[in-house]
Amino acid sequence: MSFRKVVRQSKFRHVFGQPVKTDQCYDDIRVSRVTWDSTFCAVNPSFVAIIVEASGGGAFLVLPLHKTGRIDKSYPTVCGHTGPVLDIDWCPHNDHVIASGSEDCTVMVRAGPASWGVAGVPPLGSLSPVSPQVWQIPENGLSQPLTEPVVVLEGHSKRVGIVTWHPTARNVLLSAGCDNVVLIWNVGTAEELYRLDGLHPDLIYSVSWSRDGSRFCTACKDKSVRVIDPRRGTVVAEKERAHEGARPMRAIFLADGKIFTTGFSRMSERQLALWDTENLEEPMGLQELDSSNGALLPFYDPDTNVVYVCGKGDSSIRYFEITEEPPYIHFLNTFTSKEPQRGMGWMPKRGLDVSKCEIARFYKLHERKCEPIIMTVPRK
Repeated sequence: MSFRKVVRQSKFRHVFGQPVKTDQCYDDIRVSRVTWDSTFCAVNPSFVAIIVEASGGGAFLVLPLHKTGRIDKSYPTVCGHTGPVLDIDWCPHNDHVIASGSEDCTVMVRAGPASWGVAGVPPLGSLSPVSPQVWQIPENGLSQPLTEPVVVLEGHSKRVGIVTWHPTARNVLLSAGCDNVVLIWNVGTAEELYRLDGLHPDLIYSVSWSRDGSRFCTACKDKSVRVIDPRRGTVVAEKERAHEGARPMRAIFLADGKIFTTGFSRMSERQLALWDTENLEEPMGLQELDSSNGALLPFYDPDTNVVYVCGKGDSSIRYFEITEEPPYIHFLNTFTSKEPQRGMGWMPKRGLDVSKCEIARFYKLHERKCEPIIMTVPRK
């Protein structure tokens, strides 16, 4: 009696990564050398924003997507922070609004003229000197440096390493700082909606909203993953020692409410794990990758249920399909290039060219340039 091996069918077994041509890259950019484990890049269908080196403070570039090629050294930057910028995030509801967090303990929100009345940001004349301030970014990009902030959200006592917009509610922004405090803001009125203090005993490595925005999960330096209800200000579920290693880990919510984490084992091997929030005793799936020491940045596509994992300092992007049947985390393929990545940007699905079978697009940061990488599933 003979047995034949059954190969699991998947639409995404053949995902191919393809870097664009040299003239479609963004060249001569001095990417930030800060050691914070941020992506250093944020992308939307209109702009690519990149945190760069800046003398005397923090700055980031905001480039229209079509402005490829060599970027002049004198190209204007957004440079209102007095300390290095650690994280940036485009608003999912408005392509002209971007938030940034910095070592100067502030969160700043910038908005373009098209957003007045749409983003809920008050007109300039209505702001008092102590109010949060907003930046104006022209629709065609910057023509001069932005140095005077218009909206500043002040509430953290230490550097702000994480900023992330609410996925469904307009004008709601979450920030997390090295003071172990999570703040949720109403950007339109510059008010603190919720201050979540005392839930994290140590540094917060990552924050991820659930798909409907009712909860968020955090990865903390104490090796715990927590699911938090911001309205009640309570920890709904917690897994201690999700990864045994001492190096940074990250956690993201998936579309079905499960949590995907990246971290390190006790022997410093990089790991991936999938968790059911109803039962966090044991992971649904656990895989060890390699023994490299770069933090793993996960990017999740809810439409295809594919997770892309990019290691800082790696020269590869691995991708996995999350399924309902064991072993739950299925390795698909690896995209490999020659140069290591300093950071990685991720285009929202509405910015992809689906007519060319594009299912994802990354913006890989090298030391001196930003290189788009297109992920496609070829069809006949």
